Amino acid sequence: MHDYLGIDTSNYTTSAAVFLSDRSVDSKRMLLPVKEGEKGLRQSDALFHHVRQLPELVRGLLAERDILAIGVSTRPRDIDGSYMPCFLAGETVADCLASACKIPVYKTSHQVGHILAALYSCKRLDLVFQKKPFIAFHVSGGTTDCLLVTPDDEKVIVCNEISSSSDLKAGQAVDRVGVALGLRFPCGAELEKLALKSTAAFRIKPSIRDGRPSFSGLENACKKMIESGAENCDIALYCIKYIEAAIVGMAEHALSTAGDLPMVFAGGVMSDGIIKNAVSKRFEAYFAEPALSADNACGTAVFAAIKDGSLSE
Repeated sequence: MHDYLGIDTSNYTTSAAVFLSDRSVDSKRMLLPVKEGEKGLRQSDALFHHVRQLPELVRGLLAERDILAIGVSTRPRDIDGSYMPCFLAGETVADCLASACKIPVYKTSHQVGHILAALYSCKRLDLVFQKKPFIAFHVSGGTTDCLLVTPDDEKVIVCNEISSSSDLKAGQAVDRVGVALGLRFPCGAELEKLALKSTAAFRIKPSIRDGRPSFSGLENACKKMIESGAENCDIALYCIKYIEAAIVGMAEHALSTAGDLPMVFAGGVMSDGIIKNAVSKRFEAYFAEPALSADNACGTAVFAAIKDGSLSE
C-alpha cells in the first residue's frame, strides 16, 4: 500500500486526508467554531481550535494505514512574506509525525493545495504531469486570485499572479453581506440557497481595472438595498451575480494576457452553483466538486504523493 497523509489548517477549517494507493481520497474536516453574528476569528483563537481538533481527525485516518509521506500547508501562498499563525498547527503535527515514523514531510502552500485538489477532483492532473501551463482561480475568503500556473519539478506547480481583487476578497464580501442578512458564518451555502428564491434580474457592471475587481462597492450596494427594504433573496442574488460578473471579467482579462489556456477554479466561492453555471457557459472551465472546492487537505496529500514519486500520469 502507498498511502499519503495530507494536512491543512486554514483560517476556518481543520482538514486531514489520506490519498490512497487506488487514487481515492479519505478526507475529514471540521469547521472552526465561530459565534453567531461574528464575521470570523482572531488568529490566536483559530490556532487554539486547530490544536484541539487536528489530533482527532488524524487519529481517525491513520488506523491500519501505511503512510509513506506527509504533505502539509505551511503558509497561505508561495510568495515572500505569506504567513498566518494558524498553519503552525498543521506544520507542527506533520513534523512530529514524520519524525516519529521516519518518513518525509513535504511542505507547500494552502493555495497550491487548493489547486491540486481541484485538478484531482476534475481529473486534470495530466496538466501537471505533461507540464502544460493553465490558468487557475483561487476564490475564497482570503484570496481572489487569477494565476498563471506552470508545472515545476521542484514545487510541483508555480503560481504567478495575473490579477487579484483590489480591496475585499470575494469570500469576505459574501460573508459580510450574509451576516448582515442574519446568516450564520461562513455564509456561502446559505447565501446561495437564499439567492435561488429570487426572481429578480440585474444588469451588473462591476468595477474592474486591469483585471482587478473591487468588492467594496458590492458591500456598500448591498447595505443600501438592506436599508431600502429590498427582499433578502434579491440582495443575496445581487451579491452572487456581482461576484459572477467580476470573475467573468477577470477570466476575459486572463485569456487576453496569457493566451487561450484551460481554466481551473478552486476555493469555496467557486462551489456556488450560480457562478459555476454562468462561467461554464462561457469558458473552457474545470471545477472541483463542492467538497473539494472548500478548504480541504486532499491537495496536500496529492502533493506528497507527487513529490514522493508514487503518483504520475
